[in-house]
Amino acid sequence: MSRVDAVPAPVPVLAGVLSVQFGGAPAATLVPEIGAAGSVVLRLGIATVLLVAIARPRWRGHSRRDLGTILCFGLAMGLMNFAFYGSLGHLPIGVAVTIEFVGPLTLAAVLSRRPRDPVAVGAAAIGVLLISRALSLPPDQLEGTGILLALAAGACWAAYIIFSGRTGAAFPRLEGPAPAMVVATVVVLPFGLWDVARHGTAAWDAEVLLKGVGIAVLSSVLPYSLELLALRRPAPAVFGILLSLEPAVAALAGLVVLGQRLSPVQLLGMVLVVLASVLVLGLGARRPRAELPV
Repeated sequence: MSRVDAVPAPVPVLAGVLSVQFGGAPAATLVPEIGAAGSVVLRLGIATVLLVAIARPRWRGHSRRDLGTILCFGLAMGLMNFAFYGSLGHLPIGVAVTIEFVGPLTLAAVLSRRPRDPVAVGAAAIGVLLISRALSLPPDQLEGTGILLALAAGACWAAYIIFSGRTGAAFPRLEGPAPAMVVATVVVLPFGLWDVARHGTAAWDAEVLLKGVGIAVLSSVLPYSLELLALRRPAPAVFGILLSLEPAVAALAGLVVLGQRLSPVQLLGMVLVVLASVLVLGLGARRPRAELPV
């Protein structure tokens, strides 16, 4: 057994969750400086260069269907990041991730078709209402834009999961995600250029670029590498339970990195979403790893 194979399977999954969320927290500080689209282009652009250099994907020898899968995967990836980063301009990262998580949670419930799963999704919906403060604030004080963007990111995340599984089946290792990230960057690039014109090129200083490199590595390159390690020993129930912790990890990252604190009611809402996710994605899970959010 190699040293890599000796690493327990849950370790790379949990490390990937921590990497994504602690990489996403600094991204919230970029949005006011260079815009949501500018932040996404910076992250995806740097991550694309790194992944293409590492994976060296073969652009030929694939069917039109495989190339169509890559196109859809990249489109879902680009729009998911665009919508999520846009929500960070209006919501704390813990709130945004919790609302976004409804997308993959609903998809998993539909795929499994177990009687208990709709109940879990209903509990998650109540949790979202609590964490978004929709039940406690007047409509004119709600961050409607941020909530809608987070929900849109969740819908794109569900599409991302579907095409991620298909990409993993058609392309070995990182040869699928690398060209998909090229597509994602191209999709968001026009909006990013508009953000550059709006905020000015002076905003893209060395500090912003360095932060972009860190976000790209933590939110894209490292998680993909950890995912490959985890895929060697699939255990859907364990993976599902660990991935269900993403909202809680996001809230922790928001507190540690950004000083964002959630109210007790919002924390209760988050607990409901996490428990619903554990029920749907973890306990009794029998789905292939490719159908779980990564």
